[in-house]
Amino acid sequence: MVSADPPGAALGNPFDVLVIGGGAAGLYSALCVPAHLQVALLTKETLSESASDWAQGGIAAAIAPDDHPALHITDTLKAGAGLCEPDAVALLVNQARDCIESLVEMGVAFDRQGGQPSGALAMTLEAAHSRHRVLHAADTTGRAVVSTLAAQVRQRPNIQIFNEAFALELWLDEAGTCQGAAVAYQGQICWVQARAVVLATGGGGQVYAQTTNPTASTGDGVAMAWRAGAQLRDLEFMQFHPTALTQPGAPCFLISEAVRGEGAHLVDAEGRRFAFDYHPDGELAPRDVVSRAIFDYLQRSAADPAVVWLDLRSIDPDRVRHRFPNIIRKCQKWAGIDVFEAPIPVAPAAHYWMGGIVTDLASQTTIPGLYAVGENASTGVHGANRLASNSLLECLVYGAQLRQLSLGSVVEITPLAVVELDRSAVTAAELAALRAAVAQLVWQTAGISRTAAGLKGAIATLQTYQHTFDRFPLTQTLTQLSPGQSYRVPDNLPAATLHHWGELQNLLKIAELMLNSALFRTESRGGHYRSDYPQTQAEWRVHTVVKGDRCWQSAPVDNPA
Repeated sequence: MVSADPPGAALGNPFDVLVIGGGAAGLYSALCVPAHLQVALLTKETLSESASDWAQGGIAAAIAPDDHPALHITDTLKAGAGLCEPDAVALLVNQARDCIESLVEMGVAFDRQGGQPSGALAMTLEAAHSRHRVLHAADTTGRAVVSTLAAQVRQRPNIQIFNEAFALELWLDEAGTCQGAAVAYQGQICWVQARAVVLATGGGGQVYAQTTNPTASTGDGVAMAWRAGAQLRDLEFMQFHPTALTQPGAPCFLISEAVRGEGAHLVDAEGRRFAFDYHPDGELAPRDVVSRAIFDYLQRSAADPAVVWLDLRSIDPDRVRHRFPNIIRKCQKWAGIDVFEAPIPVAPAAHYWMGGIVTDLASQTTIPGLYAVGENASTGVHGANRLASNSLLECLVYGAQLRQLSLGSVVEITPLAVVELDRSAVTAAELAALRAAVAQLVWQTAGISRTAAGLKGAIATLQTYQHTFDRFPLTQTLTQLSPGQSYRVPDNLPAATLHHWGELQNLLKIAELMLNSALFRTESRGGHYRSDYPQTQAEWRVHTVVKGDRCWQSAPVDNPA
């Protein structure tokens, strides 16, 4: 068995493949890379610190006897509000069975009907699905998948894990081919060469003050790809999960979609199921509809404080204990709520970013040698609004495309002598304050409801935050790194501070990109709602494409939905 970070591990040596990210997308991608290739897997924190690990609901797959891939395709296209790419959706759905079988063979303990190990896989219903097709492992499916994949990765002799290794920039050669990345690791910043680089860094939910994402979800892959000149797409589409725990002093903990799928009711203070005022499917309408319903209801409410509730008491208690043990524990621990006796106070929070780095069906970006898998990629499967539980499936299906990875060659660079970075101190408090200001600004102006005036004002304010960041001496030092040169980090610059600086750099960039994309799209569709342009417009059945400082419309999307 190969352990992470062995003594003398040389991250500065060339690899065949560099995978950046340790969630489901990065782990499965690393496992699917042909076994004769040498892989470096970088995790910014540790293998368990990812949004995948937090995923509760499950994985969608049309494998039940009463289901069919064509139904799953139809549901996905409908949820995507006209912007899904049909070929990408077909690939996702049609390869689902193979990926699920692969996970079962690895040992993922999905729930079984009747609770028997030999029983058929249990399926639940989630919003906007026409069939019970969501596989689950209680309410910690992501953790079950990630822990199993991590164990598999640790057993692969061709995969070397580097924990607490933060990729700062991509490395392109003179022809524009990606050949590695600059990585902060164990007191040095080194340029790591590879014949292919896979970005699997997850989403960017931390750009919002209210988010279900872990603190590591800072849009690193998208920001790095933008700086390298890759095409990005649909960055205005952020999915807001309707039901996150909202309690003073408690984390913004996600209350899974599956809770409503099992029969929980969304109610006001009088116990009325108000969601039916907004959509005939009530609590099981698409996520963007339910989130806007809650947002609108709270805006209209005369109560102080305004609050809505998720009531699980309509579900059989034994069913709740079996399906949602983690939610029971967290609500009791963080909010003192016994879900069998009282409803849970909930509100929407930023959850999943539909936009990202443009990729083809082979997970290849527009930069040769650079691939992207998972939430940081824009494969075309989610369109303007992701269908529940398609995200973990996307990690698997598009990670599996790396089995056919095509590698280029790189010219190996002779390592130069290690030089010490200038002593450029910045305090953790300065970084934290600026990060909090960015997140609050984006939440207030590019949250569930947006306007041109709000977006323009936010863009102007963000420029002042960027100027503040640019004036940090550390910024001036770290943005002048020379490719191929290794640097020793001075003792007065803790690794945590360096990581926080890098995350803030990326958050500032993705905030700018999201705000500009949201301003550019003058309609409402899926996860993007403009109160000044509340209708969906046929002429906007196009992707928003970004490269560098340019933003433009794609050709019309050929989508039957």
